[in-house]
Amino acid sequence: MKKLKNFFSVEVIMGRYLITGGAGFIGSHIVEYLYKKSHKIRIVDNFSTGKWENIQEFTGKNVEVIEADIAWRNQLKGIMKDIEIVYHQAAIPSVPKSIKNPRATYRANVMGTLNILQAAKDAGVICVIFASSSSVYGTASNLPVYEDIPLKPISPYGASKLAGEHLCRVFSEIYQLNTICLRYFNVFGPRQDPKSQYAAVIPRFIDKMLKGQQPVIYGDGFQTRDFTYIMNVVKANILASACENNGEGIFNIASSSSRSINELVALLNTLLKTNIPPRYIKERANEP
Repeated sequence: MKKLKNFFSVEVIMGRYLITGGAGFIGSHIVEYLYKKSHKIRIVDNFSTGKWENIQEFTGKNVEVIEADIAWRNQLKGIMKDIEIVYHQAAIPSVPKSIKNPRATYRANVMGTLNILQAAKDAGVICVIFASSSSVYGTASNLPVYEDIPLKPISPYGASKLAGEHLCRVFSEIYQLNTICLRYFNVFGPRQDPKSQYAAVIPRFIDKMLKGQQPVIYGDGFQTRDFTYIMNVVKANILASACENNGEGIFNIASSSSRSINELVALLNTLLKTNIPPRYIKERANEP
């Protein structure tokens, strides 16, 4: 497994950073880190899922917020001006949403990524860090999962992220734009929205259990996940932007340990001091 440098040995160079999807769950944490280091930040978000409250305490003289949809190229004019590093987090990050509306997922995740790469190339950006996903692997039969195993996404979302990775590789090879693809594994942490029907499993379970309600498990609960804390994802992005890569690279961003969904419920019961059994229903199609 490829490794990034030690986070504590990296000093982020003062510059100007663009974070797409900067008002979202992961993007806002990258914004917070850079803001506290007094870097100049430009946030681009269409606020379809991102929230102003995620970033309102980080606004100031070094922070610029632009409301724009990256899928519409005419809305992106000038967003790369003076930008050196792009953290491309904007996406529709949901397998169920992608199955319900694959066209919207393609538009946001593939066309949006193409537009960002094109704008970055034209502006002479140093590096684009692309938020990919473990969904590119599909149903991996052998664990742990390494970056060089065959890829077979089983959802429009996974396919859209793989398409984004290919676009990054092509822009690196043809246009010499440095790109780093980070494959996130089941990220969790503060500011993650538990309310949506498409919410990630940890905030959704916590929300239910705090209300005395049974968490819903699709299938038998023995399926395993590698859960990754948000600050580890932030660190990975910062490390990626500091890499002297001169090309492109792909890295798994995970904890290197897995838990079953049943184990997760048991752990949450312990932490929340509850004793609520899960409710099992039929597993969802096209999810590993």
